[in-house]
Amino acid sequence: MPPGETAPVILISGANRGIGAAVAREMRARGWRLSLGARDIAALEALFGPQGEDLAFHRFDALDPASAQAWVAGTADRFGRIDALVNNAGSNEKVKITDDNDAALDRLWAVNVKAPLRLTRLCLPYLEATGRGRIVNVASLSGKRVRNEWVGYNMTKFALMGLTHTTRHVAWEKGVRATAICPSFVRTDMTRNVTKVSRDEMIPPETMAELIRTVIELPNSAAMAEMLVNCRLEDML
Repeated sequence: MPPGETAPVILISGANRGIGAAVAREMRARGWRLSLGARDIAALEALFGPQGEDLAFHRFDALDPASAQAWVAGTADRFGRIDALVNNAGSNEKVKITDDNDAALDRLWAVNVKAPLRLTRLCLPYLEATGRGRIVNVASLSGKRVRNEWVGYNMTKFALMGLTHTTRHVAWEKGVRATAICPSFVRTDMTRNVTKVSRDEMIPPETMAELIRTVIELPNSAAMAEMLVNCRLEDML
C-alpha cells in the first residue's frame, strides 16, 4: 500500500470459521481493514481478539435482512468506505427432490442466494465509488455440475452463479468486478461427514483464502468471472 493511502475495507460473511475465517486472516495480513459478519460475535472475538481501528464485528444472520442493513451501514459509518465483499456464509441443508420440505428449501434460498444478493445490493454504491470494488461469491462446483441428489443445495448454488454474472454485467462500467469461486471439498466443518474424499485430500481453507485474495488483487483489466477449484480429477466442460 502506498504511504498515506487509507487501508481498504472488506466485508466477509460467515467469518467465524472455515473459509471465512481464513480469508479474514489472509486479508488482515495484507493490511486490509476487516468488517466481519457472523451470528456469533463471541466466536469472532475468540478468533481475532478485540475490535480495534482495523477490525469490526457485526451480527449477521442470513435469515434476518435487518442484520445485513445494519452491518453495511455500520461499516460505512465506521470506516467511511467499502472496497470488497466476500459472500461466504452458506448452508448445505439436505433436501432431495422427493422431500416435501418447503421450510428447508426456503432457508437454503434465503442463506445461499437472497442474503448474498442483499449484501451485494447494499454494498454496490460503496464499491462503485472506489472505481475498483470487488465481490467474491463463494459458490461450489455444485453450481457448475451435479454429482449428488441434494437438489436444494445444487439449485441455490446454480442461482448464486447467476447472481455473480448478473452483477458483473450491471456493475462493470463502474469498475466493480464480481467473481464466483467454485471449490469442491474444502477441509471445514461443513465437510466433516464427507467420506468420498479423505480430510487430507480436501482443499485447505487457507488455500482458498489465498485464491480469494488473488482474485481481489487482480487489476480491472484482468477480471476473473469464475474460478473452479478441485481436489480430485473430473471433467469440467
